[in-house]
Amino acid sequence: MPPQTLFAESALLPEGWARDVMFEIGPDGALLSVTPDAKPGDASRAAGPVLPGMGNLHSHAFQRAMAGLTERAGPAEDSFWTWRELMYGFVGKITPEQVQAIASQLYVEMLKAGYTAVGEFHYLHHDANGAVYADPAEMSKRVIAAAKATGIGITHLPVLYGYSDFGGKPAHEGQRRFLHTPDAFLKLVEGLIAAHRGDPQVRMGIAPHSLRAVTPETLEAAVTGLIALDDAAPVHIHIAEQRKEVRDCIAWCGERPVEWLLRHALPDERWCLVHATHVTEEEATRLAACRAVAGLCPTTEANLGDGIFPAQAYLAAGGVLGIGSDSHISVSPVEELRWLEYAQRLTLRRRNILGGGPQAPHVGVNLYRQALAGGAQALARPIGRLAPGCRADLIVLDASVPTLVGKSGDALLDSYIFAGNLNPVRDVMAGGAWVVSEGRHAKEEAIARAYAEVLSALLPG
Repeated sequence: MPPQTLFAESALLPEGWARDVMFEIGPDGALLSVTPDAKPGDASRAAGPVLPGMGNLHSHAFQRAMAGLTERAGPAEDSFWTWRELMYGFVGKITPEQVQAIASQLYVEMLKAGYTAVGEFHYLHHDANGAVYADPAEMSKRVIAAAKATGIGITHLPVLYGYSDFGGKPAHEGQRRFLHTPDAFLKLVEGLIAAHRGDPQVRMGIAPHSLRAVTPETLEAAVTGLIALDDAAPVHIHIAEQRKEVRDCIAWCGERPVEWLLRHALPDERWCLVHATHVTEEEATRLAACRAVAGLCPTTEANLGDGIFPAQAYLAAGGVLGIGSDSHISVSPVEELRWLEYAQRLTLRRRNILGGGPQAPHVGVNLYRQALAGGAQALARPIGRLAPGCRADLIVLDASVPTLVGKSGDALLDSYIFAGNLNPVRDVMAGGAWVVSEGRHAKEEAIARAYAEVLSALLPG
């Protein structure tokens, strides 16, 4: 099969904006060449400016179906912990078929919003009674099937979950669908790696859920076992999301969660610390130095009342960050990046906080580039750069949308992030395949029907 070619009048390349760019894409979905100042010849033409597609580094797919259902005040003070109990009640009902339908709907929404890859932090493993399915990978296979059907690239991150709280406290009934021993967990991961070896659209990693849900011994066993299977695979973990979590961790071991992890687990560039909301200046500096990714989910963190990550200090120390939609109360990279900047402005009471310094003052451009790099690293995928050897993951913007009219280059990207709520993503390519054309996914009607049937079964009348 000959390579396909795509010509763009403007595109954001690693070195900056370029004109008249020719992309040559191989049959495996990788970019073979990227040539600025080219002639269009008989290549297909992009209908607007081209950007690298964004990686969504943190997703719990099933939670898309409960988005908006927890926005009612309870009799006592609401928090992350009261939300979690409602989530446990919801998750107890879901079947494998329903998980696949929900994930398919979510992944269509992600693609249409400009996400071209997702990190699925997957902890729903067993049946409603906590029993292992005949195929222990049943739920994982459903999520991966949804990614394959919609075309989004996936880094699948099965979760190791063994306990309810720090110090190995026994899990409770609401967590029964999540639980694994390290041996059973690594057997699951090994089978999934073998099943998808050689598929450039599927990557495997692991996710020890949190320091609450593992012990030092099970965390070490999982990471050591993963290294034996694939020493470049990513490791994701929830950490320091809530102040109560920090207090409980100190009561357990005398150290804060990030402090403990940095001292004992020695995270490196393969790790993604999701949320890390409550970190000290020293922790932020040490996290930046170890080159792990801070996985930030600003819309979910705001929705749950988690807190605000110290992004300015972290980036000033050279830290790497990426974004995720987590609970999917929003499915938009624009909104995640906008909230990331605006939370800093509200905290510091200044404007334009997260620019890249005098050499890169455009805030939208800097945020987008930071998130591209962090997402690619956290997902362990060659994405986030329109360069030879990377996946052909790209989005085409509709420059006729009012917020983008008359703008180009960095001003256009700033406007994409900060000007209005119309989605200007026109076309999306993931792994060399057009998955969204003129704002439409080819399977979206059938997927939406299946999703509606799931909600009618799950939600009270």
